[in-house]
Amino acid sequence: MNFIGKIIGFILGYRYGGFWGAIFGAVLGHFVDKKIYEMGSVSSSFFSKTLTRQQLFLQTTFAVMGHLSKAKGRVTQEDIQLAQAFMSRLNLDSAAQRMAQEAFSRGKDADFPIRQVIREFRVACGRRPDLLRMFLDIQIQTALADNHLDQNEKSLLSVIAQELGLSQMQFEQMMAMIYASQQFASGAQYQQQGGQYQQQGDYQGGQPYRTSAADNLQAAYQVLGVAVTDDQLSVKRAYRKLMNEYHPDKLVAKGLPPEMMEMAKEKAQKIQAAYDLICKSKGWK
Repeated sequence: MNFIGKIIGFILGYRYGGFWGAIFGAVLGHFVDKKIYEMGSVSSSFFSKTLTRQQLFLQTTFAVMGHLSKAKGRVTQEDIQLAQAFMSRLNLDSAAQRMAQEAFSRGKDADFPIRQVIREFRVACGRRPDLLRMFLDIQIQTALADNHLDQNEKSLLSVIAQELGLSQMQFEQMMAMIYASQQFASGAQYQQQGGQYQQQGDYQGGQPYRTSAADNLQAAYQVLGVAVTDDQLSVKRAYRKLMNEYHPDKLVAKGLPPEMMEMAKEKAQKIQAAYDLICKSKGWK
């Protein structure tokens, strides 16, 4: 983020108000820097126009979703319906919806420059790890929306993670945490078979088989990325780190579209619920 506002505010504040004036000036400058960042524009060679960070986030999200759908070989009607459902979930206005639909269609093209698009997106986001992880989190969640992730999709997600600056180990850990988050949220079981991930369990009346309390507790540990043997301090640190990364207001200020704030809230709620369950099972206050 820019520091010009803070510096100017500090200098002017010190000049006219001494020490406390400098502090007040720096704080005021911080909010000016924040607003300038939020209103600032970024460029994209692929989308060929100047956009706000939030517009670029939205378009890149749907373009990559389209590319992930094509990774399986062809885009099915179910893929299109899932994309439309995601648009509806975000309550996009007509202009934003047209923008998203166009981006999704362009992402399906065989010559879609995935690495270039992600690299430019990463730079436009200021290489902010929390914002970039939220983007990848959304892509993984949408790829899992049909309860099936084949090897081509996972390989493409790995490429996206690499271009976003994550190591393979970080990517695998994030995948495991998101699988666990879905299991923790719904009780549905996932397992890997032949390089493909599919939802497992019996279905009765449209409801998936629910895991045991022990399985749900194990999923809670995986949601936080901690082990059962970790002490209270380690678990609390992991919890606070994740809550900070998925703080909705902070993410929106950094470039997350306001329409996606609810997703960040839901993520934070799952993290909170997982932490509460672990504390209850351990008897921690």
